[in-house]
Amino acid sequence: MLDGIKVLDLTQYFAGPSATRLLAELGADVIKVELAPDGDPSRMLPIGRDGRSGYYVQQNRGKRAICIDFDRPESWALLTRLAGEVDIVVENFGPGVLERRGLDYATLSRLHPRLVMASISAFGRSGPWSHKVGYDQVAQAVSGLMALTGEPDGTPLFAGLPVADGSSGIHAFAGLGWALFHRERSGRGQHVDVAMVDSLFCWNVFAIQAHTLTGGTYRQQRTGANALAAAPSGVFRGPQGWIVVLVLDRQWPKFCEAIGRPELVTHPRYLTAADRVAHRGEMNALLEGWMAEFPTDEAVIAALDRHRVPAAPVLAPEEAFGHEYYEDRGLIVTVPDPILGEVAVPGLPIKFSDLAPREPVSAPLLGQHNAAVLSDLLGLDDAAVAKLVSDGVLHHATDR
Repeated sequence: MLDGIKVLDLTQYFAGPSATRLLAELGADVIKVELAPDGDPSRMLPIGRDGRSGYYVQQNRGKRAICIDFDRPESWALLTRLAGEVDIVVENFGPGVLERRGLDYATLSRLHPRLVMASISAFGRSGPWSHKVGYDQVAQAVSGLMALTGEPDGTPLFAGLPVADGSSGIHAFAGLGWALFHRERSGRGQHVDVAMVDSLFCWNVFAIQAHTLTGGTYRQQRTGANALAAAPSGVFRGPQGWIVVLVLDRQWPKFCEAIGRPELVTHPRYLTAADRVAHRGEMNALLEGWMAEFPTDEAVIAALDRHRVPAAPVLAPEEAFGHEYYEDRGLIVTVPDPILGEVAVPGLPIKFSDLAPREPVSAPLLGQHNAAVLSDLLGLDDAAVAKLVSDGVLHHATDR
């Protein structure tokens, strides 16, 4: 789908590499730039072997890699030239890092007007907090996500997955696609500025508009294992484990049928969603008492499924192995790796009707494609590449 599109990937860890990984999975030639001597710090994260982690393999499979000494002006000049040969540059450096090296969008776009560049950061590239350093949990805190997660009287909690990194990576991926579309129409590149806080804040589908419509009196609160505005809705103890059940207005009559209590549909205490939320304790006890009559969680869910009441088991990530849903959707793929052997990683989360599946490809070794990339894009011969290596501009390692 993206055959012929070239990407210069100046990212590390998760947010940036997740965006460029999606581009690579769609066929783009993604050139990952790593900083000497150790490369992307995610190479060292657990779990792995010999300075190579499964985390790195997961986020960088299908990319080509060069490794440079980022403190040398020769490297900056090399990257400036490479930026002129690609369609996209993606970066997630801290504030001022690229500006000091003349590799920011303002500088590069003057030389290469068709260039599309994405910057991913905690607080964006403009505004009063653009100078601040932040990671996933910081973005969760500022976005409102933590304030709304946890028990009502307990400590605010962050999500167990890096949702700010993942959300900003997806937003960058989407923004780059539309920026390329705009370039095809206008001939002009542009800068795509993605903040992790913004990516999560836009998920506030209730708190902001409700606060406004109530003249500022409404403040959304944490509800723990219960859904905000419906009951019985949330996480419940099943016969074997935990089950999520959601009973909204449209599901209420179906739910009553499912549990064999059709008379509750018109019960005066439960007529509206607000009524049922006001009597949430009764609703929860009703549901869990009914579920306790079944021998298995699967039987509970099957009974609710028959009445079109949304229900599903709470699965741990490792339970995806061999699970019919994950198997059918191709959400676990096995990637060959020259050091780690075979590594299972999540597959492409977007399904296209006209995209042939690709064979799993490995992640690069440190500086593995120095010569190939510089030859392909800049026409440098072996002698020129060898000089860059001897001068300490380029680095490589065959064991990580």
